Amino acid sequence: MNYSFYERVNQHFDTLSDSEKYLLHYVQEHLNEMPKISIVRLSEQANVSTATIVRTMKKLGYDGFTSFKIHLKDEHRRSPEFSVVEKVDNKIKEAIMKNELEVTKTIQMLDRGTIEDVLQKIIYARKIVLFARGFSELIAKEMAVKFQLTGKYCEMHDDPNIIRTVSKRIERQDIVIFISLNGSTEELVQAAKNCKANSVSTITLTANRESPLYALSELALVGYKSQVSYFPDYEVRSRLPLQVMARIILDAYAIRTQT
Repeated sequence: MNYSFYERVNQHFDTLSDSEKYLLHYVQEHLNEMPKISIVRLSEQANVSTATIVRTMKKLGYDGFTSFKIHLKDEHRRSPEFSVVEKVDNKIKEAIMKNELEVTKTIQMLDRGTIEDVLQKIIYARKIVLFARGFSELIAKEMAVKFQLTGKYCEMHDDPNIIRTVSKRIERQDIVIFISLNGSTEELVQAAKNCKANSVSTITLTANRESPLYALSELALVGYKSQVSYFPDYEVRSRLPLQVMARIILDAYAIRTQT
């Protein structure tokens, strides 16, 4: 049965400590402010710890402070103050769906034949060279470590000048993997040109089929990049599609080399 906030307070009042009773008295006195307030701000204003807030809400039957605010929204549907909670909740749902969409569509876009070709290239290469810039470097570093853990010789470079220089010296027995969301980073494109001129096999993980890096690569896996960005003033879009493709390659490689 769903009890109202005041009913819950009355039911559990005798089991509460003095600090918990004080907190609830503050909340009751400032109920209309609750939709817009964070747990940290409430802690400061009510002069209690965040742990006290969570513990108190759980004693009343809520999962936590956010759960408490959502229940208040349901109790005060017609109150404009509490509509803020619904808006924030919907925005979070949108963020979750955005990530789910990137993962799902990326997997749907992958071609099994291309994945098999990528695996064969990696398995028979003497060494793997990974090139990446920006936030994509984190994915490249993870790939490098995991390839090394399987016993495969692998090196990773993220410095622009080193990328340009090293790409001229790579031999045909080796393979290069580019990791680039947009596939247009200047030094990566130049490195791809150097590899192509020296007949070095290249693989690209990207989310842009129209990019110069895609056009220059021997093999490419393309993921889905959402157009929604929660950091519009900066080029820090999600690398989730690249992470998904990298994980699939690593897992598939581990499976193939362990059997």
